[in-house]
Amino acid sequence: MLPVIALVGRPNVGKSTLFNYLTRSREALVADFPGLTRDRQYGRLKHGDRPCLIVDTGGIADDAEGIESLARKQVQIALEEADIVFFMVDAREGLSASDKVIADTLRKLAKPVVLVTNKMDGLDSNVVMNDFYSLALGEPIACSASHGRGVPELLERAYQLLPPDKDAVDDNQGGIGIAIVGRPNVGKSTLVNRLLGEERVIVFDEPGTTRDSIYIPFERNGKKFTLVDTAGMRRRSRVSETIEKFSIIKSLQAIEKSHVVIYLIDASEAITDQDAHLLGLVLEAGRALIIGLNKWDGLSADQKANIHRQLDVKLTFLEFAEKHPISALHGSGVGKLFDVVHTLYDSAMVNMSTPMLTRVLKEATDAHQPPLVGNRRIKLKYAHQGGRNPPVIIVHGVQTDALPISYKRYLTNYYRTKLNLSGTPLRLEFKTPINPFKGQKSKLGDKQVEKRKRLVRRIKKNEK
Repeated sequence: MLPVIALVGRPNVGKSTLFNYLTRSREALVADFPGLTRDRQYGRLKHGDRPCLIVDTGGIADDAEGIESLARKQVQIALEEADIVFFMVDAREGLSASDKVIADTLRKLAKPVVLVTNKMDGLDSNVVMNDFYSLALGEPIACSASHGRGVPELLERAYQLLPPDKDAVDDNQGGIGIAIVGRPNVGKSTLVNRLLGEERVIVFDEPGTTRDSIYIPFERNGKKFTLVDTAGMRRRSRVSETIEKFSIIKSLQAIEKSHVVIYLIDASEAITDQDAHLLGLVLEAGRALIIGLNKWDGLSADQKANIHRQLDVKLTFLEFAEKHPISALHGSGVGKLFDVVHTLYDSAMVNMSTPMLTRVLKEATDAHQPPLVGNRRIKLKYAHQGGRNPPVIIVHGVQTDALPISYKRYLTNYYRTKLNLSGTPLRLEFKTPINPFKGQKSKLGDKQVEKRKRLVRRIKKNEK
């Protein structure tokens, strides 16, 4: 299960700034006035070795009325979802009465809490942080969210407090994990029932019928599977019920635990920006992807052509994904889904030998050499596998940090073609060996020193 870290505190203490730094994004609005964040914002941790979900919350104010009271409710939901809480305070303003009230609430949670003293630039930590020990939340972590100072120490503390890491669905136990994802009322539960051959989950013509992720293990032709029917993820502005807000984080966790994601689109409707956003989350998780075009049998030829045009225009970043027209209600095209799932699973879990990857790398560089940098050719020496689900290839070379994005994309497509990978993203990582003697001046030997002296004497003699 993907752990969740919640950011809480008074307004304008830097929660959104830290959120953007940890997720390497600009999804959270940042401005120098309080109360800008109203709703929860989800993101994926892009620092450290362990994947986590980060939740940004609105500031907790004393006079919570109107919209501020709604923001406080959002904070409470985030605290219920979280495995660990980052309680942020403003080091420049010092300890306030609001901080004490929030601390009293957090101590009652029975969850790990890390006290983060933000905006420490130019301040003496030994002087500033003394007052915050009175909150009885352990030793504070001095931090500057805007510059990333103290963030490594903060994450190290968090990793010590987080629950043990649990792997995705195990091959020998749960089999192939398949997550059914999409907007509300596109036919996810209907597809699950069709795949199982029985009425296993509730189907009703109203958005939001499924409120939780439902895990269903089963066997087909002697092969184990685990189907996950997720709640429909809609825009945050349209998510009002508390119970439905819990389902969003569960859907994101279901994607992380799966091997293959079937993203269901209602082909009778247009592909929305929300579809593109949710598919971006699937791509970020690195899962093999099938885009299921549901209700395909009821479309005219013009409507089908329009859907294909929308796929080409709005989902250009998902060229690798398998597009599969189906009808969950009538069963057309559903039987072939399992064959596609098997193919994508094999691609996502493929084992690649180092000699083979290195040979393909040489073929790619011979066909199209890397560019020159400072009159020197970038050299790519060898490659090896770095992970599965998604497949990761690590390429070693010289000056790889100067490799342009266009050439990286060329190598990715070349590997994908040669390895015959279907429906799964392929990640390439580039590494350059570190020169241990960089920046060090070599010491001359006795003979070299004597040679230099003779050379200097000869130059001076010639000058005379």
